[in-house]
Amino acid sequence: MNRTDDIKFTDLAQNFKGKALLQNTRGDKVIWALVLLLGLVSLLVVYSATGSLAYKNHKGNTEIYLFKQIAFIGIGFLIIYFAHRVNYTIYSRVAKVLFLFSIPLLLYTLFFGVTMNEGSRWIRLPIINMTMQTSDLAKLALFMLIARLLSRKQTKIKDFKKGFLPVIIPVAITCMLIAPANLSTALLLGASCMLLLFIGRVSTKHILLTIGCALIPVIFLISAAVIKHKSGSGDEEVATASAKEKSSRITGRFNTWVGRVENFMYGSKEANDDDYYQVNQAKIAIARGGWFGNGPGNGEARNFLPQAYNDYIYATLIEEYGMIGGAFIIFIYLVFLYRSIRLFKKCPYAFGAFLALGLSFTLVIQAMANMAVNVNLFPVTGVTLPLVSMGGSSFLFTCLSIGIILSVARNVEQLEGNKAAALAAAIETKAETEGEEEYEEEEVYEEEEIEEEVEVATKR
Repeated sequence: MNRTDDIKFTDLAQNFKGKALLQNTRGDKVIWALVLLLGLVSLLVVYSATGSLAYKNHKGNTEIYLFKQIAFIGIGFLIIYFAHRVNYTIYSRVAKVLFLFSIPLLLYTLFFGVTMNEGSRWIRLPIINMTMQTSDLAKLALFMLIARLLSRKQTKIKDFKKGFLPVIIPVAITCMLIAPANLSTALLLGASCMLLLFIGRVSTKHILLTIGCALIPVIFLISAAVIKHKSGSGDEEVATASAKEKSSRITGRFNTWVGRVENFMYGSKEANDDDYYQVNQAKIAIARGGWFGNGPGNGEARNFLPQAYNDYIYATLIEEYGMIGGAFIIFIYLVFLYRSIRLFKKCPYAFGAFLALGLSFTLVIQAMANMAVNVNLFPVTGVTLPLVSMGGSSFLFTCLSIGIILSVARNVEQLEGNKAAALAAAIETKAETEGEEEYEEEEVYEEEEIEEEVEVATKR
């Protein structure tokens, strides 16, 4: 592999200068533009959606969340910049170590993590006192490892023992450790991995077998929701379920999953307002927005909708910017996916191609899942809208993923530049050679003409 110009940490001070940042920015310009657009949308919608939260926690000082979001966006863009300046082959070298580090971290989160919003998905970082969702790190490490394995096992990828098992085992371990606290994230991660495996030429039979195994607990969950609805659980059963939920970190979320599936299947007809509150408020927000919206800052759903700045930010966005604004956000994510697929086709090295495509898959699938929940096409989940929801550890890991994708794009861009330069040099050399040959032929022709004239003069 040709060596690219990677970031030199001794030149960090120079890189912070505006001109140096622009000159050293490489990669897909369209992806850069899309990220800038989503960052701007995030700033506007989060500032609007956190109004009631600011009155509740900071006595109406709404600028606190505005400056906090600006800080997260700024840090996020710095992460993207420095990640895209690093040669992406480094991520192949650290993939195994990072994956092995993420497993005990997920175990620690499962048993000793910080519980928020009825889920134990976070750990608290000691010095900066910030919570981090460990599943974000695990997802990143998993895609690095899968891209590495797929690129190295292409000759035997169809073999079950030598090709399929080494790839699917890390996926299964990660999803099973994430699922007890965050089933939706585990299912979306599994779906992204299956897509990547399919593109990585893994046997379709093996993929279908895996999907069949994964559907067993999903079918069981749906059956439990149907049985619960038909039996008609009362308040006492709900209280007992809540007590059991608090008693176990591994199986405690089961009743929450069943309730969400039940509300999704039957809630619009038979569920109480309290059970279906989030979905109803999201529907009201979307209905108020109409085609063109009520304008920035004029939404009312933020005062009633829980997590209006996070899980339900898409409903807030539609209320203020209308269906046209919502369709524009979908268009941005689809263009991002298209550019990533285009990058996959152009990348000459398997690891970079699989890594960029895998990370783009998980970001776009997460975005589509979040929007589907907001418009009631999917049961309630806890996934955020990438690069739009209020900043946190998830926002920063999303920026890191985009930085890695742009690192692959930068490498492809440089390789294409080298090829173009080599082709131009070859054409120039060929032209010079042909010019010299033509010049020599002209000299020979002139010498022959002179000799003929001399002969004619001599005869006379």
